[in-house]
Amino acid sequence: MSEADTRDDKALDHRDAAPGEERIEEHEIAGGLAGYLLGFGLAILLTVASFLAAQTDVIYQPAVISALTVLAIAQMGVHLVFFLHITTGPDNTNNVLALAFGVLIVALVVLGSIWIMGHLNQNMAAVTAHQAATMP
Repeated sequence: MSEADTRDDKALDHRDAAPGEERIEEHEIAGGLAGYLLGFGLAILLTVASFLAAQTDVIYQPAVISALTVLAIAQMGVHLVFFLHITTGPDNTNNVLALAFGVLIVALVVLGSIWIMGHLNQNMAAVTAHQAATMP
C-alpha cells in the first residue's frame, strides 16, 4: 500500500478535485437526502407563492411582475444550491466560473439581438404606398 492510500479523507486536499468530481459532505446544508428534501420543499413553496402572487390580490397589481421576478430569482438560487450543488466553496470554483461564462454568453446573445433589432427598425427606409403596391 502506498502512503496515499492510508490517508483519511480529512487529510486530502479538497481543492485538488477534477471538474465534475463532487464531494458532497453530509454536514453541508445542501448535502444528502435531507438537502434534496429541503430544496424540494423550498422549490414547492416558491412555486406556490408565485401562483398566489399572480392569481390573488395579495400583492398590489402593478408590483406583481416585480414579485414574480424576485420569486423566480429565488427559485433559481434554490436549484443552484440544493440540486446543482453550486456553492462558494473552493471545490466549486470551476462550476461557478462555467455558470458565470454561460450567463455572460446568454446575456450577450439576448442583449445583442435586442440591440440589432432596434437599430434595424430605426434604419429601415419607410415604404411608400406606391412602393408597397408594386411589391410582389
